[in-house]
Amino acid sequence: MTVRVAAVDCGTNSIRLLVADIDPATGALTDLDRRMRIVRLGQGVDRTGRLAPEALERTFAACREYAEVIAGHGVPPERVRFVATSASRDAENRDEFTAGVLSILGVRPQVISGAQEAEYSFTGATRELTGSGGPQPPYLVVDIGGGSTEFVLGEREVTAARSVDIGCVRLTERHLVSGGVVADPPTPQQVAEVTADIDAALDQAAAAVPLDRARTLVGLAGSVTSISAIAQDLPGYDPAAIHHSRVGIEQVREITARLLAATHAERAAIPSLHEGRVDVIASGALILLRIMERTGAKEVVVSEHDILDGIGFAAAG
Repeated sequence: MTVRVAAVDCGTNSIRLLVADIDPATGALTDLDRRMRIVRLGQGVDRTGRLAPEALERTFAACREYAEVIAGHGVPPERVRFVATSASRDAENRDEFTAGVLSILGVRPQVISGAQEAEYSFTGATRELTGSGGPQPPYLVVDIGGGSTEFVLGEREVTAARSVDIGCVRLTERHLVSGGVVADPPTPQQVAEVTADIDAALDQAAAAVPLDRARTLVGLAGSVTSISAIAQDLPGYDPAAIHHSRVGIEQVREITARLLAATHAERAAIPSLHEGRVDVIASGALILLRIMERTGAKEVVVSEHDILDGIGFAAAG
């Protein structure tokens, strides 16, 4: 018997909704609605420690849209799960965020730890990766978000995990913004600063997670899926073409170099790239490249199913 659930993943850069029917016995998940809005909740958090008023309003507007979708599908309130990650963990005024979400959706945001985030991501990304012909465990699941990146190692269950404070938005704001304007394109010195931050974070991750033990690198979230879309030269964003695609390290290296050398207009002209990722995709690509170089991975398996699906499984009980 299936259970109808609604899962909301509110990250630093985007807020996403999944409404699905889940069979708890088999783990089968059937999408009814899956959507994403770029709200940049983490705008300025790294600098100010607070969620900006305009960022909160963008997020609440998306929540109002999602509330209508959830009600339209008849999801019972006890099966709605709202999970908030890096930006809201870091913010001094997170109570304002919590109160707003509660008033709109009737559910209190679960501000999860990095360890919980890792578990949800791993479950969502690997539940389908079974069978002798598919990608082989152990899996290293890498979730490159706006404010943080999660590293999760496991086979059927998580054996090691670590969340580190590097993400496409955080690194862009920290190193590639001057006078409120994103570098167009960044200088070699700025790229070197981003790379140094990434490498330091990889050292932190490696202290908790043996990064070289995985047989399969699985990449999640918008930076990775966007790189797959660019690698395939898709005319638009196509989740079916992206899900379980594989991108080799040389392609990732070429795309990263291209994005770092491009102007804003050149990145915006990429047909498969969401407008909300134009300014931050270069940092996201560089994170993925440094991970692949550090782990020795020859390719990344790209998954459209991630923390959002893990939240859905949790909501189904």
